[in-house]
Amino acid sequence: MSYEQLKLENQLCFPLYAVSHLITRRYKPYLDMLGITYPQYLVLLVLWEKDALTVNEIAGKLILNTNTVTPLLKRMEALGIVQRRRSREDERKVMICLNEKGKKLREAAADIPRKMAIGLVPDVLTPEALIDMKEKLYRIIDRLLNEEKEREDSDLSK
Repeated sequence: MSYEQLKLENQLCFPLYAVSHLITRRYKPYLDMLGITYPQYLVLLVLWEKDALTVNEIAGKLILNTNTVTPLLKRMEALGIVQRRRSREDERKVMICLNEKGKKLREAAADIPRKMAIGLVPDVLTPEALIDMKEKLYRIIDRLLNEEKEREDSDLSK
């Protein structure tokens, strides 16, 4: 029996993990200047697109479990970036809203994507190739999420 398939270099997951980790590390100096972490930055990106979302909505957009997002939001609330409010339409729902500091961070963060793109890998990938890769990754994400939902639906019907 060959175990060639178990070599790290033969795994798809490892280069994806490594690139993600290295890119996240590259964000760090920019986010340190804002006093936030990368996961907090992701939450802010979601809220800058549409403010006042539930924990479930934020978790869904970030493909995270609510038990991962909840402590993150509590830390952001302690930093004065977001606040929790009861929904006006349904008091059982808690809405996560940007406060003034969270809104101002948007302006401070506006140049981060450009800074990240400059010199990311111009000798390896063209801007067009990066866009193509991002689109392919989103297709993989969609496929995996659909498979996950089908498994969950199948499990529920048993």
